[in-house]
Amino acid sequence: MAAELGCRLGQIEQMIRYAYWNSGCTGIILGVSGGVDSAVAAAFCCRAIGPDKVLGLSLPSAVSNPQDIDDAALLCSRLGMKQKIVSIEPMLEGFRAMAGYSGTRYLTGNIMARVRMAVVYYHANLDRRLVCGTSNRSEYMLGYCTKYGDNAADIQPIVHLYKDEVYEAARELDIPDPILKKAPSAGLWEGQSDESEIGLSYTEIDHSLRALELHQWKAVTPTEEKVLALVKKSEHKRLPAPNLLAVLEKCR
Repeated sequence: MAAELGCRLGQIEQMIRYAYWNSGCTGIILGVSGGVDSAVAAAFCCRAIGPDKVLGLSLPSAVSNPQDIDDAALLCSRLGMKQKIVSIEPMLEGFRAMAGYSGTRYLTGNIMARVRMAVVYYHANLDRRLVCGTSNRSEYMLGYCTKYGDNAADIQPIVHLYKDEVYEAARELDIPDPILKKAPSAGLWEGQSDESEIGLSYTEIDHSLRALELHQWKAVTPTEEKVLALVKKSEHKRLPAPNLLAVLEKCR
């Protein structure tokens, strides 16, 4: 098992290295939230091209947990990469001043995710860096992400890993314990928890996704039915925007 995991980790590093070499960029940038997904993605980038070429952005808002910033700082220090902290609160205030603004959790959460990615890409453009995504397979398949927000990236090194595999990789990569032990949260509002928002534990999600794939996406339990419904509902997040380009090309 250890040898198999080591081989898989090496493949991820090779993918990052190949994408970086072919991009013509000077480094890699990613958002480091203090959570396990961004921690693992950051560790892979540092191993692939060296920590001196990797920049982690921490992008807190007024509702962010200060401990998350401390955990991100601990991670960057351990990996030897640079961390930069940029508050997104002034940008959110701009949206709040917009006529007709509605500050529901859903709308505000999506704005926060897109603002954070806009800031990441601004710094990527500024320094000619490649943007590394932090999406895992469990959340990707359920659509637990914001389109053109946290799912935007130039490379996605862990999008093929289920959440339990991310934790497995995190232990192998020596990610700090405070990050491993905290409850997963997108930090979109105070006390927010990913599992509470989804309504399922990651153990249930990973087990159901594996079972569904094994049985040609036919649900046999109530939990699998719920997971399958989320997969179907979020399909638009995994597909290109509908267009007639291919049809027009065939007509020529």
